[in-house]
Amino acid sequence: MNNHLLSDIAVDTWVQGGPIALNDLIGSVVLVEVFQVNCPGCFIYSLPKAVGLYERYQQQGLVVIGLATAFEDYDKNTLENLQKLVTTGEVIGETFKALNQRGLLSQRKLTWKIPFAVGMDRVVAETEPVTDERVLRYAREFLAEFDKLGDERKKSALQQVRHYLEQKSMKAETFERFALQGTPSCILFDRKGQLKDVSFGQVDYKQAMVEHFLAEK
Repeated sequence: MNNHLLSDIAVDTWVQGGPIALNDLIGSVVLVEVFQVNCPGCFIYSLPKAVGLYERYQQQGLVVIGLATAFEDYDKNTLENLQKLVTTGEVIGETFKALNQRGLLSQRKLTWKIPFAVGMDRVVAETEPVTDERVLRYAREFLAEFDKLGDERKKSALQQVRHYLEQKSMKAETFERFALQGTPSCILFDRKGQLKDVSFGQVDYKQAMVEHFLAEK
């Protein structure tokens, strides 16, 4: 794991509970819940889990921050839709379809509120050209076992990475800086503001990790 610090989280706009100077949170355990507005799994599984952890441990020194990002569906994963979500509970796109099918909405809206601070990742236009060097660098960063793959699988992986980069019009700074694999993802920092864990899609073990780092003084 790289040596990122809490201050490496890039928030472009705070839509709730901010602005927060991240370095002021040193002394607390900080859990950054990274989601996309158009991500059903974020709203069915990980955000409710993060709300539960916040309610249970905030008095013991846990700070939870929701960070909306965008690595796809740039027309849906927008600041405007995030603001609508936070102020009205209204969800859109695939999130709406999935939650509606499960009967988890009331009048097209969430039945619960996000109680902690929420910001938008810094998303900027992608200007870097797609070179062989960049494709290889990206493959190595996101596929830990890339160099151990056989030639055919390497070739296939590089083709997939090139295709992804060629259609990628935007760059989300926190998402890329922490080499996140998708959403939902969770980034956990200890009381010193040092990175301790990055996870993708897993929610079950978060509570044990939060308790562990809260216990450290």
